[in-house]
Amino acid sequence: MDNFYTDNKDLKFHLDHPLMKKIVQLKESDFSDSGRYDYAPLDYEDAVDNYDKVLEIVGDICANVIDPNAESVDNEGPTLVNNEVKYARGTKENHETLTRAGLIGMSLPRRYGGLNFPMVPYVMAAELVSRADAGFANIWGLQDCAETLHEFASQEIKDEYLPRFNKGATAAMDLTEPDAGSDLQAVQLKATYSEQKGVWLLNGVKRFITNGDADISLVLARSEEGTHDGRGLSLFVYDRSEKGVIVRRIENKLGIKGSPTCELVFRNAPAKLVGERKFGLIKYVMALMNSARLGVGAQSVGISEAAYREAEKYARERIQFSQPVIEFPAVYEMLRNMKAMLQAKRSLLYETARFVDIYKGWEHLSRVRKLEKEERNEFKKYQRLADVYTPLLKFFASEYCNQIAYDAIQIHGGAGFMKDFAVERIYRDARITTIYEGTSQLQVVAAIRGVTSGLYLDHIRQVYQKQDFIPEVQHLVKMLAGMTDEYEKCVNAVTDVNDTEYTDFHARRLVEMAGNIIMGYLLLADTSRDEHYMHAAEMFIRKGHSENKKNADYILNFELKDLGAYKF
Repeated sequence: MDNFYTDNKDLKFHLDHPLMKKIVQLKESDFSDSGRYDYAPLDYEDAVDNYDKVLEIVGDICANVIDPNAESVDNEGPTLVNNEVKYARGTKENHETLTRAGLIGMSLPRRYGGLNFPMVPYVMAAELVSRADAGFANIWGLQDCAETLHEFASQEIKDEYLPRFNKGATAAMDLTEPDAGSDLQAVQLKATYSEQKGVWLLNGVKRFITNGDADISLVLARSEEGTHDGRGLSLFVYDRSEKGVIVRRIENKLGIKGSPTCELVFRNAPAKLVGERKFGLIKYVMALMNSARLGVGAQSVGISEAAYREAEKYARERIQFSQPVIEFPAVYEMLRNMKAMLQAKRSLLYETARFVDIYKGWEHLSRVRKLEKEERNEFKKYQRLADVYTPLLKFFASEYCNQIAYDAIQIHGGAGFMKDFAVERIYRDARITTIYEGTSQLQVVAAIRGVTSGLYLDHIRQVYQKQDFIPEVQHLVKMLAGMTDEYEKCVNAVTDVNDTEYTDFHARRLVEMAGNIIMGYLLLADTSRDEHYMHAAEMFIRKGHSENKKNADYILNFELKDLGAYKF
């Protein structure tokens, strides 16, 4: 019997990372739940064993339920019947199977029916589901909304909504509008408090809403009359049973067809305020978006895993000129590069998830007791790292996802262009990853702060370069050191110009240089723990070295006056 978890040793490898001890200790609050819940772990080993067993269940469901349903779901898609979205047969079966297994609301505390999982194993589950069906991963992954409610909502709202997730409640985040896509400050959906009814009433239109007819929706709306920016926006929770929303249509999309993307009309839809007024965008949605971007990182890795496996399998089976095509240099180089990109971004995915876990662990503890100075410093450090690594991850993971899916089609040749092969669907599903939850261009805008603030460089110098690497990779260590020096020179060259537009123009090149170095060091650290990663480290760093040289040459030979040639 296939299992998507046990057939991929990379996942167990990252689950066994040294930082997991700190993460588990923070998440489990010194295992205080062990006396109250019979499924709560007694110690670190028990916790990791629990993650391992649950992920094996996820892997089994992905391989034997979700993956076999993917093709029929892609063909059938959701439908709109009497103002209700009806999932495809396979989607419904997927969701019911995961609900019965207790895999909705995984990260929630046990008091709400959750498993109290840290981000690392939860993100692994998201990767597994995405490998099986990227469209369904959107529906399953929107349980992130539960985490937002847990973090910011009143106790009354938590008690009302959070236990429903474990019972299978679906979720949505209703943010974008026809005139407010990436620019969420332009949101106009109106929230008006009704003194008579004692509730907020929502009126307006939302567009491109994933899983729009969900049971529980988080809605960004303008609560402050006369405002036009983010400071006038608040976050609300809407219950589908109120029947205050008309589903105008389900969009006909290029990919992820099993995931319903809806246009919604709110007509006096009653809702409850989450947290405080005016903090909807600047605090709550920003936290929700960071979580969603981590989710897209996991989705991108899962799609890439599926694409790579399809390509390698086909290359071994396809005979041309009396030999399998995998024996031709043009093909095996492509496959090796695909694998290197996949393992590099997977390492970045779990590095980012670990940063999120540690800062969230300290944040949770700060609500229980006052943190010591050293603890506060560590909390702030990991929060800053999570903030700049999340857009870096989303950028690289989604861009690599598209490249790997593209190459997988290429390796299949003409067959890959046909719907007879899964790689055609995987290729279509991959395309959205660089677009939603913030385009690649917006991720660069967010990530450039890690460049100009010196945070990436400082972490490279103070952490990555000070690690102990095995002798076999010292030539790559030297190469990365040279790349770091060159990167620092380019950063200084750009920031010394002291022009925002000039910095923005070179932002993508600088972010790419930083990412190549960071992922290179992560792969060397992986190789020092397991030489299985040697090939990926060698190929990725050599390729990154070449790319960084090209970017450095462009930056160092460019002047402010040259910008004029690019303007319209």
